[in-house]
Amino acid sequence: MKDFAGTPGTLTGLALRVSQFVFAAGSIASMATTNSFFDFTAFCYLIASMGLQLIWSFGLATLDAYAIFKRKVLHGPVLVSLFVVGDWVTATLSLAAASSSAGITVLYFNDFGSCNFGAECRKYQMAVALAYMSWIAIGTSSLIMLWLLASG
Repeated sequence: MKDFAGTPGTLTGLALRVSQFVFAAGSIASMATTNSFFDFTAFCYLIASMGLQLIWSFGLATLDAYAIFKRKVLHGPVLVSLFVVGDWVTATLSLAAASSSAGITVLYFNDFGSCNFGAECRKYQMAVALAYMSWIAIGTSSLIMLWLLASG
């Protein structure tokens, strides 16, 4: 298998995983600091999805750091297949959660008039923006993993 930017065990791969982790953690923190996120199912789904993203990204970032430190190659076909499936599942869930939360944010806070929650509106918008940024990072990883699997 080829070794190119973003593959497991490279610095760019580690940077992608860390960015996924940081954006997912920021999304959870922004949403969890509001008083009424649990009133909206889409926001609860965003918390659950970003929680899964957080765990997946942390695990793979740890694995990448270990591989870099020990100079191991993580390009075995079974391991890459696991990365592909995990990345695509978390990418799909992250996109669905970010899109549904963005829809609720726009519907309630823009289409129905002004937001009655004050500062919470900005936190909801920040959580959705960070979820999309996490999705961009996991989407990039997903495509790289698929490309790595196809090239091997």
